[in-house]
Amino acid sequence: MSSQQAAEAVPAVPAPTAAFVISNLLICSFLWGSALVLVKLSGNLNPFVLAAMRGLIGAATLALWFILQGKSILPQRHEWRIWAVLGTLNGWLPNVLVAFALTRIPTAPAAMIQASSPLIVALMSHWLFADERLTRQRLVGVLVGFLGMGILIGPAALPDSGIDAMGVLVMVAVACSYATANIYVRSVRQAEPARMALGQQICSGFAATVLALAFVGPSAFAAVPAHWEPLIALGALSTALPILLFMHLIRRTGPTRASMVGYLGPFWTTVMAVLFLNESIGLRELTGGAVVLAGVALVSFTGRLRRAR
Repeated sequence: MSSQQAAEAVPAVPAPTAAFVISNLLICSFLWGSALVLVKLSGNLNPFVLAAMRGLIGAATLALWFILQGKSILPQRHEWRIWAVLGTLNGWLPNVLVAFALTRIPTAPAAMIQASSPLIVALMSHWLFADERLTRQRLVGVLVGFLGMGILIGPAALPDSGIDAMGVLVMVAVACSYATANIYVRSVRQAEPARMALGQQICSGFAATVLALAFVGPSAFAAVPAHWEPLIALGALSTALPILLFMHLIRRTGPTRASMVGYLGPFWTTVMAVLFLNESIGLRELTGGAVVLAGVALVSFTGRLRRAR
């Protein structure tokens, strides 16, 4: 089958309604917003071990869902590369980095830095996709968002600021990794979103497990049973379920609007961090986070979403 025939064989994706977009964004942002809190609640597990368990539990959850529907969980030939790329950019790499960063900075600021991912997506999409060009409003939003990033993480460059620069830089790397993955998903035309989610978690869990065994050894997994409750919640509810919804969201709305999950996630993370981790939020964090999210809102809420209604 030629590439043109294959493209014609793929059913047309219906235009998303406002209700579809908003409901999926709220659910995904809440579930993903809880992930950073659950990472903290998982104790002092090694970052590679934590990423391995998150990926393996997420993969097992999605595999069970596929099996119950009578569908195969084995990769097809054309899926290997897609699974490997997503398993890295949207899986084990940011999972390891997040686990490491949260040993150095509080949960709420980490979530606010991660919220810059939609701004990075907007810039990348502008250059890569004709239908994702930056309008004047989106450009202003990107500039406002990066101003907020400056307020939020800029003091880390100053001596005696009390802000861990390494933790900040690692969370910026997390945002870039997620943004690149979002763009990649948009470029994949011949793959089912649910299978991309499954493959991502399989490759993420396998790669993180290999890295954990190589760098810290099997003994590092000994502490896992003591933290099974937050780990299961992290892998199943805060990883497998939202990534399944998110893959569909990207295909239906494009990477820029789908990444608006980052606009809502820090709100849930901050609320849960205050309630369950006894963290406190300072004026600088609130100001910087608010400016970042205002920029993301300007990027995301444009006439295209209103026309979808």
